[in-house]
Amino acid sequence: MTLQPLWPLWALVLVAVPLLAFCAVMLVRQRKHRGAWARRSGVALALVALLLGPSVVDRTGSTLQSNAEVFFVVDRTGSMAAEDYDGASPRLDGVRHDVEAIVEAFPGGRYTVIGWDSQATRQLPLTTDARAVRSWADTVRQELTTYSAGSQVDRPYAALEQALVGAAERNPNNVRLVYFMSDGENTDGSDSSADAELTSFAPLAPLVDGGAVLGYGTAEGGRMRSYDGVTPAEQAPYITDPTRGGAEAVSVIDEVTLRTIAEQLGVTYAHRITPDSVEGVTAGIDLADIAGDGRREEVLYRPVLWPLAAIALGLITWEMFVIARAYPTRLGPDGFETRRKVGAR
Repeated sequence: MTLQPLWPLWALVLVAVPLLAFCAVMLVRQRKHRGAWARRSGVALALVALLLGPSVVDRTGSTLQSNAEVFFVVDRTGSMAAEDYDGASPRLDGVRHDVEAIVEAFPGGRYTVIGWDSQATRQLPLTTDARAVRSWADTVRQELTTYSAGSQVDRPYAALEQALVGAAERNPNNVRLVYFMSDGENTDGSDSSADAELTSFAPLAPLVDGGAVLGYGTAEGGRMRSYDGVTPAEQAPYITDPTRGGAEAVSVIDEVTLRTIAEQLGVTYAHRITPDSVEGVTAGIDLADIAGDGRREEVLYRPVLWPLAAIALGLITWEMFVIARAYPTRLGPDGFETRRKVGAR
């Protein structure tokens, strides 16, 4: 038997000490009703003991302890909705597949997601919860079309730099893997320019131990449906290009830009047009070499709360029964309800 408190210890002490002290004082002072206060003290003790979380070992096992930190840098601009992945699916479908596959390739690691559209934000802080990353991937959508400010692949630079520097300062011995996922397209828009000089990612290379730049899209390109957050994707109209007389806009991949970013970061580049294996961008990283102390022992506890809960419920039921008996009502000679004087409990 061991204790696994249901509350933080400071909160438990803050509540339990005054409660038990009050019951002890009333036991001493209320001699005529000592039985009642003994009952109430029993309820208090049972509840405090319950909050201490008495538990027994359910099972033991081992989990992989990895010091790999995986940074997903994901393009969410409107062009990632272009329908030229695996036939006529949106490019973000490829991102969903690859994020989940990479997570599976590095079990026991820590993961973070940086997404960018009109601005770059940390969508998910470093976490060991692989389910949270998969949930994010399942629900990620392109930016709202009305707020689109064009595509610029260096937008996530500052956010990625901050994340990498912070991770390196906290855990300098950990292995940092960056997976940059985009179509590489740069288009005119607010605070962006198709012919603007892009910020180089080269200064971040010393902080990166591996990973890849993953490119989505085709040279032929694909049409993009608009997104307003309400209309179902299959019913949304296609985005049009005012410079082409209102014709449907077509987005094409820019592999030159993506290869340049890969070279600057010191990682490989992979063109992703079908939901194939990601082994090509994960196989070069030996999980055994970055496994920290290998495997760690994991103990799972099963709380045993029902006996204490039963005791507390029984005493509370007893208290309610005594109170109900102490206050019966009856009709007096004058026809009005009268109450019997409360007796000792």
